[in-house]
Amino acid sequence: MPQSPDLALAPRPAPSILATLARRNEVALLICLLALIIFFSLASSSFLTPRNLTNVLGQASLAMVAGVGVAIVVMSGEIDVSIGSLAGAVGIPLVTIMNMTESLPLGIAGALLLALVVGVVNGYLVAYLGINSLIATLGTMFIIRGGIYLYTGQRSIPDTAYLEEFFQLGNGRFFDFLPYPALISLIILAIFIYVMRMRPFGRQIYAVGGNPEVARLAGFDVRRVKFICLVISALLAGVAGILLSSRLGSAVHVAGLGFEFQVVAAVVLGGVSLAGGVGSLVGVALGVLILSFLSNGLGMLNLATEWQLVVTGGIIIAAVAFDEFKRRNQKQ
Repeated sequence: MPQSPDLALAPRPAPSILATLARRNEVALLICLLALIIFFSLASSSFLTPRNLTNVLGQASLAMVAGVGVAIVVMSGEIDVSIGSLAGAVGIPLVTIMNMTESLPLGIAGALLLALVVGVVNGYLVAYLGINSLIATLGTMFIIRGGIYLYTGQRSIPDTAYLEEFFQLGNGRFFDFLPYPALISLIILAIFIYVMRMRPFGRQIYAVGGNPEVARLAGFDVRRVKFICLVISALLAGVAGILLSSRLGSAVHVAGLGFEFQVVAAVVLGGVSLAGGVGSLVGVALGVLILSFLSNGLGMLNLATEWQLVVTGGIIIAAVAFDEFKRRNQKQ
């Protein structure tokens, strides 16, 4: 039945603001970040200072680096919760080799080699043996943490080489302003944004995470894609661990405890769907910054740590609920 002219020319109802933001997740996250910055800058005179802002960026950079790797794994339809233990573990070969050779490059090579081995193990268990990624990486998380305690006797390994370049790596500032860890995280973020948006491998990750069977029929090697994603996640967790060791000035046996939950929370808050195939690294970066500024601001307001955890947990639940609303809205 043909439409009447009046109906054909009738304007469609304008979408609601909430529906528009649901389709542009990064816009909503940016608004939330700006609102947080404005609120805490009004609540505390010490918040919006160059010193505090650069400190927050330096602290956020560790979660940013590891978050890129975890986000890629989640987009491929898997999960990696071993990153916290791995970030703590890489400090051991890093500091030990530096103490023996007084060479930072050799220490970094040893740390990244350990990360590569863990990534290969995780990737093989998940992609080729078919073990659930949560179970596999949870197992390696406990094995690595137990290995740290056994090797160190639950004591820190101090940096006795006192290399200036090692100190500067985690504590120095580019042009006396931007912390080097923040600069490194921005470079890594830019590289992987390019890969995910412009390179065939990025499209393969989204395809595999969205529907592995369809991706397989399209000619993609699903197991290879997942294997590489888990190796990337481990290597980036290793980079975060190197920066963490530099900031601490030693290999600390409790380094990285709970780090995996902080990173996964930022990834989820950034709009990466745990179902796979959906998300962006820009959103992940904004999620990391939101949680970092939130933690910093609440600390400046002298809010008890317990309440900080409650607030963070509530934000994560709200982010997941928002993601569910967005998916339902897109289906309509």
